[in-house]
Amino acid sequence: MRIVTIAAVAALALGVTACGENKAEKAQEAAAASDSAAASSQQAADAAETAAQASATAAATGSEADQKAAGDAAAAAGEQSEKAGDQAEKAGDKAKDAAH
Repeated sequence: MRIVTIAAVAALALGVTACGENKAEKAQEAAAASDSAAASSQQAADAAETAAQASATAAATGSEADQKAAGDAAAAAGEQSEKAGDQAEKAGDKAKDAAH
């Protein structure tokens, strides 16, 4: 009986250790995803700043070419913002997974 108890305790300890390692790995993945989302968010902010500057230029000059450039910059900023949102969602999912 004692051997069975010792074996059960050893199996439980191994299971807890494996679970802990898995959680640490998931936490590292979540941190990496969060860093990636932060970088993508900064790129989106930079693209939005570029779009704002292009819009200001278009408003000042009234040039059709500048208006087109402003529209293109705004579209690029929107696409980058969408990518940043997707990455933030993935990072959130990984963080939730690491917490469980």
